[in-house]
Amino acid sequence: MPSPAPHDLHIALYQPDIPGNAGAILRMAACLDLAVDIIEPAGFDMSDRALKRAGMDYLEMAALTRHVSWESFAAWRTGQSRRLVLFSTKAAAPYTGFAFAPGDILLFGRESAGVPDHVHDAADTRLTIPMRAGARSLNLALSVAMAAGEAIRQTR
Repeated sequence: MPSPAPHDLHIALYQPDIPGNAGAILRMAACLDLAVDIIEPAGFDMSDRALKRAGMDYLEMAALTRHVSWESFAAWRTGQSRRLVLFSTKAAAPYTGFAFAPGDILLFGRESAGVPDHVHDAADTRLTIPMRAGARSLNLALSVAMAAGEAIRQTR
């Protein structure tokens, strides 16, 4: 099996609220050779000790790009010609039925509020992680891990 192309898949976090989730995602991404884009403003200081504690010594290995705004991120994405795949509890299509491609950006919203309508509308596709009736949502880091695992399985 060929080695994975470095950073062929990206995880994007839209204005994350919880440093522990962001740190866990950065650690996972470093281990799996995924890039992470954080779209600011974040709901915490990006140098926060909790972020560093959750990411442990993997933060130095992480391919992290910070975008100062949604507009900055959108301009970068357009210049890269990357497909934007939004994960949302409002979507209907299950992520397990989607054909991921190298270069995809898997976008996840704020833990507290998801993404605003203009971000939802900018996505090339919207996917959900199917859950039992009455369940609101999964933990963000867990959702990212599930989605990244499926995208890696399909593309590598």
